[in-house]
Amino acid sequence: MIGWVVLGLLVLVVIVVIGMYNGLVRLKVQTDNAWADIDVQLKRRYDLIPNLVETVKGYAGHEKGTLEAVINAAEPRDERDIAGREGGSGNMLSGALKSLFALSEAYPQLARD
Repeated sequence: MIGWVVLGLLVLVVIVVIGMYNGLVRLKVQTDNAWADIDVQLKRRYDLIPNLVETVKGYAGHEKGTLEAVINAAEPRDERDIAGREGGSGNMLSGALKSLFALSEAYPQLARD
């Protein structure tokens, strides 16, 4: 009788150990899959960086041109006659400022900073 009880306890211990082992293996596989998903997302993010850089370069070029136009238009001119003062640099400055205001409307967060 004691032999059957010991054998039953031994079988029960073996079943519990096998169950714990399988649970740990399952958790390890889930962890490996989660890290693989993170690696995929980081790789995708890394692959998008060149596109982002090119987009920023494009906008920076446009914005640089707008700011240079405003700076150039704001420089004092040596214009002696009234007609020249009303026409040339005034219109150029107005056009440049319109571009600058349009740029500031496109990026409202810049006005807060």
